[in-house]
Amino acid sequence: MATLVGVQGSSYRRPGARLMLGKQGTYVGGISGGCLEADLVRRAAWLARNGAVVERYSTLIEEGSEIPFGLGCGGVLDILIEPVDSAECQALLQAMEQALSGHSFTSATWLPQADRPLRRTIFKPGGDVIFSSPDLSSVAIASVRGACGDACTLLDGIVVEPLLPPQRLFLFGAGDDAKPLAAMALLLGWSVTLADGRTNLLRRQRFPDPAIQFSESIAAAIGSVQASDAAVVMTHSFQQDGQCLEGLLPLRLRYLGLLGARHRSAMLLDQAAASLGLPLAECLKRVHTPAGIDIGAEGPDAIALSILAEIQACRSGRGAGPQKLTADSVEQYLAEGKDRPSLVELCAMGGL
Repeated sequence: MATLVGVQGSSYRRPGARLMLGKQGTYVGGISGGCLEADLVRRAAWLARNGAVVERYSTLIEEGSEIPFGLGCGGVLDILIEPVDSAECQALLQAMEQALSGHSFTSATWLPQADRPLRRTIFKPGGDVIFSSPDLSSVAIASVRGACGDACTLLDGIVVEPLLPPQRLFLFGAGDDAKPLAAMALLLGWSVTLADGRTNLLRRQRFPDPAIQFSESIAAAIGSVQASDAAVVMTHSFQQDGQCLEGLLPLRLRYLGLLGARHRSAMLLDQAAASLGLPLAECLKRVHTPAGIDIGAEGPDAIALSILAEIQACRSGRGAGPQKLTADSVEQYLAEGKDRPSLVELCAMGGL
């Protein structure tokens, strides 16, 4: 297993990205935009033949550099490579598998160095240890207990990482426009639940992927929603949409979207605010309507794309505006690059 544990400069993926390597060159996941995977497939087993190692890749070719790889994305990446048959890797894999079922954990990994092998501790929420390498001291374990944030972090040679369940998405409404939204959400690795009182719409013939869960009761679905979830109200029934809003608005969800025309949404929100005893302005802060980023979407597929993009922006705390180079930023990057070695080749997959 290969894990991106450190980045200096630009990288297509963030720390915590993983690649699982199999035999005969097979792999799933990714730690770059496709630039480093081929080299890892070729060399990982040899590099980790005596245990876990950290391999450094440079995506900027520098003359005389001892870093063994160059691509031109503009960053330096540290990749942890570990054999899956070690107790530490097995414990991590088990925690990751349980996370897919809704559990949360924190993993702390002491990266291998010349004088020590890889060591790992895995915590439950609250700090209870469910696995620890035998020779880790209680002092070392205590030093990282409670240190986990929202993202994978490198602290003095220790990688502290949250192992979180997939993003849960509740779609209130199982009409035809829910089909692409559910399918695209599954491609992102999210958990999808469909809720609709119209049982004729909740059929496997219409939503064949077994990963999609059904709820024939809107009230039951609302009762299982948590603040970290995302929900889209799209029943196209004024009464049912109103029921959904009155149940979901008090939860202050990570994302709540309401699909429909502006005048219809205005009526629904005014009614929900009055029913809940909340100011209309407060309700408007808690819902995205019209749901989705304005990309000129027309048709279910494009609308689904705009909604998922908006949800992803909310998850990452980013704005939904365009990311474009400007004349000023080009001049800034060129000025910063004057002291850098020239790029021999460029990788188009380089991210921010």
